Amino acid sequence: MPKTSIVSQNIRIRHLVHFEIGNYSIVDDFCYFSTKIKIGQFCHIAPHCTIAGGVMQTFSLGDYSSLSSGCKVYCTTNDFSEGLVALLPNFLADLDQEKIRGDVIFGKYTGVGTNSVIMPQNYIPEGVTIGALSFVPSNFKFEPWMVYAGIPIKAVKKRNKDLVLKRVDEIEQKMSQISD
Repeated sequence: MPKTSIVSQNIRIRHLVHFEIGNYSIVDDFCYFSTKIKIGQFCHIAPHCTIAGGVMQTFSLGDYSSLSSGCKVYCTTNDFSEGLVALLPNFLADLDQEKIRGDVIFGKYTGVGTNSVIMPQNYIPEGVTIGALSFVPSNFKFEPWMVYAGIPIKAVKKRNKDLVLKRVDEIEQKMSQISD
């Protein structure tokens, strides 16, 4: 782990070998991770977030992105309409077919508001933000640089791409001055 990142000692990482975190990123207390995790640089995962789904799936958070307190991201879930809603032991895994599985990938400059829920099989493109208390169903189609919110989730307004990228440029210029 880079010396410039902070990972609380009060979190649970089920598969430590599949946990990556970039420079200047922070993971706060009481988070739970049970899938492959890739966190970019300058990211923040606030307290009480859960990212679950098993070692076969991946959660990725792009650079300059964040999850607010209490977010839940699922890379695997039961199919509550078609399947058995139970946890089977590994030796019966071949009988556990009624799952909805898929990576959840966030592009750069993304953010999720407090207590939102993101279901499997989602790609959140660059610049997208999701408002607090939102629900994102599987395979939702996002447009880059938009603000989404609600239940059901919908586009609310365009995000200021120029301003966000200007701030990123200022940070990167400052970082290059520090490293010189």
